[in-house]
Amino acid sequence: MTRTVTRLFDDYKDALAAVRALEQADFDPNMISLVANNVEGRHAEKKSFSPLDREARGTEGKHADAADDAVMGAGAGAVLGGGAGLLAGLGMLALPGIGPAVAAGWLATTALGAVAGAAVGGAAGGLIGALTHAGHTEEEAHVYAEGVRRGGALVSIRVADDAVPTVEGIMSRHHGVDAAERGRAYREAGWSGRFDEKAPAYSREQIERERGMFGR
Repeated sequence: MTRTVTRLFDDYKDALAAVRALEQADFDPNMISLVANNVEGRHAEKKSFSPLDREARGTEGKHADAADDAVMGAGAGAVLGGGAGLLAGLGMLALPGIGPAVAAGWLATTALGAVAGAAVGGAAGGLIGALTHAGHTEEEAHVYAEGVRRGGALVSIRVADDAVPTVEGIMSRHHGVDAAERGRAYREAGWSGRFDEKAPAYSREQIERERGMFGR
């Protein structure tokens, strides 16, 4: 059996370190995904957005419009990863309720409704749909999507059941947080428990305040 293990990282650098550690542990880069909030281009690894994000950008208003000048470029390959490791394939896109994001791997393409470079249903389901499709409960999916909205990064990997303890250990060493732990904290602070794709994306100032509450 294959399971999906996902963790939320408050610090983007920790998420990158977790990805590298997973690859160094000989996990298949094609099974790893990264999705990180990129408000105001904080993590501008590439200056190109996938054309597949047009459906998502259509729901994002001014946050999506800021990406328009960068749309021409890499295409679906920008978020698919590559032979040199997952991080070599980092690209930029926009997600409903989150805004600009840096992403690579299967989770990003599923969120955009992309299969083998073809749009299938646009961005229907967004990040929530991608996470539930990967095997997470709806409650977990809402927590993880909310975490990205608030400035975090998700690292997700598909592995055999017997590899789960190893993966969880790697994620923990790099300060990954699971949905149960972060969901409790969000709800205690007044969160409804539902990620709202129509809510405005967080500003940089809001993200910095969030890091002050939950970040290291």
